[in-house]
Amino acid sequence: MGQVQATTERVYDAAPERVYEALADYQVTRPKLLPSQYSEYEVRVGGTGAGTQVHWKLQATEKRVRDCLFTVSAPKPDQLVEKDANSSMVITWTVSAAGEGRSKVTVTATWQGATGIGGFFERTFAPKGLNRIHDQVLANLAAEVR
Repeated sequence: MGQVQATTERVYDAAPERVYEALADYQVTRPKLLPSQYSEYEVRVGGTGAGTQVHWKLQATEKRVRDCLFTVSAPKPDQLVEKDANSSMVITWTVSAAGEGRSKVTVTATWQGATGIGGFFERTFAPKGLNRIHDQVLANLAAEVR
């Protein structure tokens, strides 16, 4: 098994504090950001930042639906880390300054991939698909932080 990684970034005309606040709001803002690949979104514990537990189903491909139960931590003041109880997936959201009144969000998803030929295809294609999904989330975030 090899680790698979997908990273997506976007720059915003908004202060890092505002962007982080929006990302950390799992109760109100996050549901607005999710594209159609997400379903059954539900905050189960908390709702803001560290300590939040959130569930969703992610339709990664036409035939593959992941049932996800993430617990959120905030190991650094500019970072949210979501760990899935149902898989090895970890999603890290990092907000950094990108000039005066601007910020950059980097979202990195990692997980342990399959072995053999299936693992080859997963490492080759899954990051591209997940990057497309996260790019939609980041595009929707732009409208929220204006």
